Amino acid sequence: MKVVLFCGGQGMRLREFSDKIPKPMVPIGNRPILWYIMKYYAHYGHKEFILCLGYQGDTIKDYFVNYHEYVSNDFVFSNGTNLNLISKDIDDWRITFVDTGINSSMGERLMAVEKYLEKDETFLVNYSDVLTDLPLPEMINEFQTSNSVGMFLATQPQRSFHVVYFNKDKEVTCIDSLNDSGFWINGGYFIFKREIFNYLKRGDDLVEDALPKLIEQRELLAYPYTGTWITMDTFKEKQMLDDRYAKGDTPWEVWKIDKLKRKLEVA
Repeated sequence: MKVVLFCGGQGMRLREFSDKIPKPMVPIGNRPILWYIMKYYAHYGHKEFILCLGYQGDTIKDYFVNYHEYVSNDFVFSNGTNLNLISKDIDDWRITFVDTGINSSMGERLMAVEKYLEKDETFLVNYSDVLTDLPLPEMINEFQTSNSVGMFLATQPQRSFHVVYFNKDKEVTCIDSLNDSGFWINGGYFIFKREIFNYLKRGDDLVEDALPKLIEQRELLAYPYTGTWITMDTFKEKQMLDDRYAKGDTPWEVWKIDKLKRKLEVA
């Protein structure tokens, strides 16, 4: 099952970084957030990626063409020149790089890469700026047992804003933390059947134009998940992710957690 990743945005609220590099290349620790998202999908067996490029797409191309395996893998260095990797992480990935325009909407980007899906009748889609420990196989299984065209991860907001309620006289009746509001938001992890392209036309956006059509036809499902979900949309969120990485608090690295679980089961 191929994975389509939207990598064309600049990320205006991350101007400290995105003036120099595209948002998916903003680093957490020693790798860009894009790498963590791709590693997440690869961990669950989805290793064919289609990158929808736009703003500074050449930076993303250069990163993978000149990829340094030793940054995230153990290796033996000998004789001052020989580097022997003990393990690799992207040698079995297949990545298709597609220029989908600087100012294209997500719907336009998706339409631009339709032919690269080849014969896949179901595929995965992501924004490339959100991390999670969502058990992806469970979500996929639920989707495949349905007859719906689309499904997306629904999560509860994880920001420090407050929701304000007031009456017709503008008297405030309640102030609640956004986290405790009971609201659910689009978490950015999508699954679609090929039929999604029947709901898109030139100039359409995926979320604002295609999804309402799916809702009208009762073809869209939500997958509620209350586990880890973290977006990197602001400089503050970037700092928070860096702090968690420095402390080793990285639940989105599901490949490490599952490896540890296997070791404990053997022991």
